[in-house]
Amino acid sequence: MEKKTTILVVDDDKRILQILQLYLNKEGYEAVLCERGDAALEAFNSSSPDLVLLDVMLPGLDGWDILKLIRKQSDVPVIMLTAKGDISDRVQGLDCGADDYIVKPFESKELVARIKAVLRRSSMQPEEAKTVVVGDLEISLENYLVINKGKKVEMPPKEIELLYFLATHAGKVFTREQLLDSVWGFGFFGDSRTVDVHIKRLRDRLGESPHWAISTIWRVGYKFDRLD
Repeated sequence: MEKKTTILVVDDDKRILQILQLYLNKEGYEAVLCERGDAALEAFNSSSPDLVLLDVMLPGLDGWDILKLIRKQSDVPVIMLTAKGDISDRVQGLDCGADDYIVKPFESKELVARIKAVLRRSSMQPEEAKTVVVGDLEISLENYLVINKGKKVEMPPKEIELLYFLATHAGKVFTREQLLDSVWGFGFFGDSRTVDVHIKRLRDRLGESPHWAISTIWRVGYKFDRLD
């Protein structure tokens, strides 16, 4: 018998847990439920889930800390659940290594669509893993590594994916919406300002280079230019 896709749901609201369990079971997923943040990592290790639905506000340990602990040992997809819809919260979750972000209350169809989109992107990553080199900048999706001017640059996964996407499409202009679709995926319904924040952080981390530049195209979006 084929093993069902397992989804760990961490939320302190029993009603939400019950509803999510119904949604997930209906879609053919196996749901593992956890009500406390300080029990989430144990539940993660014991269930070996294929995806995690993780609430932000939890007793014992909040969702951000749990996400960081998960990322230290696994790249399993994580979708954050929260009642907050502020752009800073979305960026924080993505910077910590979350794959998507959904604000409560949400429709079951939207949640299922996001789960399927994230699982699909996750399963495609190994086949798409590549390395691109532009001058003294090296970006690898195989091990999520960025080397700039001979030094490793620490940055969140989504920044690396955004940089890689732009560098592999040098000279082409992308709108913010196109970048959201291409890097975050069609299942992501985030604010386009998410892109602006990530571009600013890329520029701050990498500085200027005689070999390349991330250019802002006024009223349109961004592009990656090769300068040599």
